[in-house]
Amino acid sequence: MKLDLKNKIPPPIVTLVFAALIYLSSDLLPHLMFKGQTFLSSIIMIFGLIILLLAVKAFVQFKTTINPLKPETTSVLVTSGIFKLSRNPMYLGMLLLIIGLWGKTGAASGFILVPSFIAYLNYFQIFPEEQAMKGLFSGKYEVYCQQVRRWL
Repeated sequence: MKLDLKNKIPPPIVTLVFAALIYLSSDLLPHLMFKGQTFLSSIIMIFGLIILLLAVKAFVQFKTTINPLKPETTSVLVTSGIFKLSRNPMYLGMLLLIIGLWGKTGAASGFILVPSFIAYLNYFQIFPEEQAMKGLFSGKYEVYCQQVRRWL
């Protein structure tokens, strides 16, 4: 039996799992500390939350689905606002929240967990979504991909 996780676990759940791993590992492994760490990590997390909320707001405004498990139900290709900077601002926001938590805890595990989070989202969420968008919006989506980067 082949286990296919693509588009099966909601990205917010994945984000919470990686956040928990970073948080819990911060007491188990060495951590890095520096002056202004809490302030810098808080700024990163605030930017992440703002980006995430702007992306959700755009989807609501254009009345299209925010359900990442069924990208084929998307009714509109959103390319304005925050989507001019990133094709995946929701995931970028989640990434910044993870990076901010990593910065706050200083967990050495972040050097492995943050790139793993990116790799997981790319393979299991973003690539399948991109295939769905190509099927739904073909030429328009391909032009958008040429103009806007996947993450930032």
